Amino acid sequence: MEFKNNVTRLLDSRKVAYRIHQYDYDAGIHSATEVAAAIGLDPARVFKTLVVLPEQPNRKPYLVIVPAAMTLDLRAFAKAVGLKKAKMATHAQAEALTGLQTGGISALALLNKGFDVAIADHALAFPTIAVSAGQRGANVELAVKDLISLTRARIVALGNSAPDDTAPESDA
Repeated sequence: MEFKNNVTRLLDSRKVAYRIHQYDYDAGIHSATEVAAAIGLDPARVFKTLVVLPEQPNRKPYLVIVPAAMTLDLRAFAKAVGLKKAKMATHAQAEALTGLQTGGISALALLNKGFDVAIADHALAFPTIAVSAGQRGANVELAVKDLISLTRARIVALGNSAPDDTAPESDA
């Protein structure tokens, strides 16, 4: 059966080429690096979406798209986007803000929903990357240029961060 949801319908309506990768979330595949292994892609090409909260009043939350094994350096991110400070949303906060479950948070599912979107410059090294398709158990692989265009993402230089799958992060 062909996989369809709001993200794939959006991509179809915009005539954006993509490929769906499905995996069994209920089998304990939760981190983005585990997702990469399950769908057979290089972890460097699988990106997760993190919900980051500016610690300044009247600033929108960010959806930050980073490589699977990257731990987001909040200080470097804040500096890159002109914030004084930022903090990672808890799983409960991320779900409440996005209306999506952690493991399925996707900037493509949240267009025009009040988020600023940032993508790590690491994505520019690849013609396509995989990101969440807006629900647990599905990733969508698409051209980086299309992802940036659709989400109006800001490219941010985040340097090299050590791989760390133990950090509480919002998405695979």
